[in-house]
Amino acid sequence: MSVPLLIACPHCNALNRMPATRLGDAGHCGKCKGPLFTGHPVHLTGNNFSAHAEHSDIPLLVDFWAPWCGPCRSMAPAFEAAATDLQPQIRLGKIDTEEEPGLAARFGIRSIPTLVLMQKGRELARHSGAIGSQDIQRWARANLGSPAP
Repeated sequence: MSVPLLIACPHCNALNRMPATRLGDAGHCGKCKGPLFTGHPVHLTGNNFSAHAEHSDIPLLVDFWAPWCGPCRSMAPAFEAAATDLQPQIRLGKIDTEEEPGLAARFGIRSIPTLVLMQKGRELARHSGAIGSQDIQRWARANLGSPAP
């Protein structure tokens, strides 16, 4: 019997139960009916951060960035591509440090882009500086102890 996981919906942030063995299936939110995994990073804010970072059972990889940051903009397509490959095992999210200075301060973000890998609200690893999609995937999997596909 598979243990149910709580998965936060990327659209409405409702928590959904899903058997761990069905994580790879195309599940939909019980509340808004949107897909639970879109292959794109979630726009994280002070309002939805807790649902994805603390209450969801799958790890969360956060990109702290700013629109004025050249390296952030150059890494954005790589982060987007990594979302396609890492989901559903890892949820990816982006926090605009200009829009959410409280979240940036909470995590002590001093340089951007900074990647923070979390599970159940606890920081597992951190990387500062722009990297490519394959490096993002390799780094995230290594810090979760997951084998490469």
